[in-house]
Amino acid sequence: MHRKLIRLLALIGIAQIVFIASSQETVRLGTPISESQLEGFDLIVAADGSGLPAGSGTALQGKAVFESRCQACHSANGEGTSGNTRLVGGDMHSAGNPIRTVGSYWPYASTVFDYVRRAMPADAPKSLSDIEVYQVTAYVLYLNGIIDQYLILNSETLTQVKMPNRDGFIDESQAQ
Repeated sequence: MHRKLIRLLALIGIAQIVFIASSQETVRLGTPISESQLEGFDLIVAADGSGLPAGSGTALQGKAVFESRCQACHSANGEGTSGNTRLVGGDMHSAGNPIRTVGSYWPYASTVFDYVRRAMPADAPKSLSDIEVYQVTAYVLYLNGIIDQYLILNSETLTQVKMPNRDGFIDESQAQ
């Protein structure tokens, strides 16, 4: 009886190995991508501005892009349709839960650019051109009273923008 059980278990084990081996040979998910297809896939802009692309824009130019691509979620003046879509106002030092907006929370303008570039608009991420991202970023910064509407935002001027909450963050990786 034990021998039959051992033989049965051995046959099941062999069958599993053969099945796994054959299934690995026949599964064809996706296709390899080329180096040129990888370019632009990981579009990260660091806080110091490294990774910013060529291009420029002003808040005046950004208003038109904002109205056509962003206003549905963020409303006409950035007040948002919910707490998560609010872009202007806010106060990180309020007694209650702070309202986190571009003007009250974000420490670097380059981070705003990076977020808009990779995640907006929510229904079509990465669909804005680099120039449109500079324009929209300029408009959002303007709505928050951080820059003048005529400032030409580009890889140089963007890194010079001093955000209101720049010194409000603590690097917890250094905390002991």
